[in-house]
Amino acid sequence: MERPGSPTLAEIARQFGPQVLLPDGSLDRPRLRAIVLEDPARREALNAIVHPAVQARRDQLVRAARTRGDAIVVNDIPLLFEVLDPGAFDLVVLVDAPEAVRRARLRERGLEPAEIDRLLAAQLPAGAKRGRSHIVLENRGTLDQLKRAAWDAWQTMKKRAGRR
Repeated sequence: MERPGSPTLAEIARQFGPQVLLPDGSLDRPRLRAIVLEDPARREALNAIVHPAVQARRDQLVRAARTRGDAIVVNDIPLLFEVLDPGAFDLVVLVDAPEAVRRARLRERGLEPAEIDRLLAAQLPAGAKRGRSHIVLENRGTLDQLKRAAWDAWQTMKKRAGRR
């Protein structure tokens, strides 16, 4: 959806201007993020473009999985709690880290403290997400630790799918 020339990216560029595109035609994520974090109305405008396209693609992939007879369909939805109803899913797995860890990781990605504040303020607090999740993976340690926790969650999902 964000590939150069895609209808979604073309609409983003139309709404936000050519400055949100890199010279190769791809999305300049940091520039677009700065725009939408500064102005809630612009964030809503972006959501109105992106979310229907994402939903249509997700629906297409879920239908294909069901047609194949897949017992499990995993939806990776970063803003699940902010955008959709978690109750619409059989099982919700949340990957969470303490706020200090999240802030440090965002700084490592080049975000400024004020930008981090705006980004976190636009999200539902972690405590509210935890209360609406079936499984919480703690992401405060190493990548190997997270991979092990994800593997355990996958085994839980497979067991649940086998009982249906």
